[in-house]
Amino acid sequence: MIKNMDSNEYLFPHLIIDSSLNIIQSNHKFDSEFSIKENKKASLKISDLIQDYNAEIKEQKAVIRAKCYKVFTTPVDTNSKDLMYYNVFLILNECGSDNGCALNKSAIGLIFIDNYTDVLDDVEDVKHPLLTALIDRKINSMAYNIGGIVKKFEKDKYIFIFAQDKLTHLKESKFPILDRIREIDMGNKLPVTLSIGIGINGKTLNQSMEYARAAIDLALSRGGDQVLIKDIDNYSFFGGNSAELNINTRVRARVKAFALTDLIQECSNVIVMGHKNSDMDCIGSEIGVYKIVDSLDKDCSIVLNKVTTSISEFYNRIVNETDYAEKVFINSDEALKKIKENTLLIVVDTYKQSICEFPELIDKAPKTVVFDHHRKSTEFIKDAVLTYHEPYASSTCELITEMLLYMNKDISLLNVEADGLLAGITVDTKNFAFKTGTKTFEAAAYLKRKGADTIRVKMLFQNSIEYYALRSKVIEGMEPFNRNMAIAVSESNVENPTLLAAQVSDELLNIKGIEASFVLCQNEEKINISARSLGKINVQLIMEKMGGGGHQTVSAAQITEFDINTAIASLKSAINEYLQEVK
Repeated sequence: MIKNMDSNEYLFPHLIIDSSLNIIQSNHKFDSEFSIKENKKASLKISDLIQDYNAEIKEQKAVIRAKCYKVFTTPVDTNSKDLMYYNVFLILNECGSDNGCALNKSAIGLIFIDNYTDVLDDVEDVKHPLLTALIDRKINSMAYNIGGIVKKFEKDKYIFIFAQDKLTHLKESKFPILDRIREIDMGNKLPVTLSIGIGINGKTLNQSMEYARAAIDLALSRGGDQVLIKDIDNYSFFGGNSAELNINTRVRARVKAFALTDLIQECSNVIVMGHKNSDMDCIGSEIGVYKIVDSLDKDCSIVLNKVTTSISEFYNRIVNETDYAEKVFINSDEALKKIKENTLLIVVDTYKQSICEFPELIDKAPKTVVFDHHRKSTEFIKDAVLTYHEPYASSTCELITEMLLYMNKDISLLNVEADGLLAGITVDTKNFAFKTGTKTFEAAAYLKRKGADTIRVKMLFQNSIEYYALRSKVIEGMEPFNRNMAIAVSESNVENPTLLAAQVSDELLNIKGIEASFVLCQNEEKINISARSLGKINVQLIMEKMGGGGHQTVSAAQITEFDINTAIASLKSAINEYLQEVK
């Protein structure tokens, strides 16, 4: 049976139908809007109002009495196994006089609670209903205040519909719902956070919903606790100042490992590719993927066009101790020749096609897999058959080590291979000081058991006395900014100026009172900026304003300015803009 419905429960037309499309119940809003009399309702079918209505379609558009509606249909939970009932919600759109359903000005949002299960685990069982009710109340209050509607469709997911002109108010107030939800205190040590994806200016509400889905996916992949608005091809970002959630579940990693195994077993050969100017996290994760593929008896190659200063010491070790140079490492031309009808391309340590070692390879490969830990921006590899993108992870080497852990077979690693994976984690965590979670140390412990040695890893990063002198010179010329930041210009007439800039930006954080550092260097026709933070200042948001990205504490950008001074002025402007936004 279906319980009687409170007629004032919803502010928009709502009804319940059976599998024969008969209207079983309806609320006052439905009856008044469509002038339905109680004595006529028993003989009325929804198909009498909506032509070609299909209860199996969750979202559809309908024109009823010269008005355009968005129709949402969801099954009703009943105790009966013989009859099927459905909830039907009708949302009024703005309509044009010519075609009855012109471009409407409604915005559609999806609201996800980032850490619902983790927060519930963090409070007493008796407080679970109170916590859930408080979250619902704050979200409903936000919708009510701007004349919108919100409907909960899963325990931690909501759909949010409102007039698009109200978006200006939400932008100007910087979406205070993020702070209000984060302030909830029911004894939970872990703050509740939301991600909101909003789609606007779609040709139809269906398209706006697709925009909202794309926005929420991007918000979640950037670590959550933020709002993304997608307007056709443009994105706007709000929030995102919190650190990425450190998700400790192993189920996700195990599922990805099984899926990767299936894809490798089904393919003819595998090509592994990282980003240009490879670093230790990139080559270390490539080595890890190679070991997985090799254990499944599939041909595997790694695309490496240039040996950078960052990896030269490790590269020399591995080619001297193994046959990688002859059998594994290939250049772009050789990679093209290896592309077959069933080749699998695995991209590591980047989600951007434009900065891959050989971007054209993605267009040529029939299937692509992506492993990365950087917070996503608007450019990312599309149509990947498998993506393991976790911004909470310390490094891609950590993610690949998880794959090694959850493979069905025990994969043996040479000492140099284990060293490469551990070196990748070491570099990206700045010697286990930043972005470390329990999984980071578990991955390091696994690699240690497999033969990795911390002394050998440390020796991979040794520098000459001349290099130390260069770093000291750059640090000495540092310019303080806003009392707690440092801006410096690195030497450009060295073998790897970007590496020097990155190391100096790390060193500047050792200075008392410095919470964020920015080091610029001229590299060919571009100016690179290396940004670091102790966590309070989100350098990722600053670098995104400069066209770059990364993480909250480690980020970078490449810009094309006429000179360093102009680039410094642009950087200071981006910092000031960020400081205004977070006030």
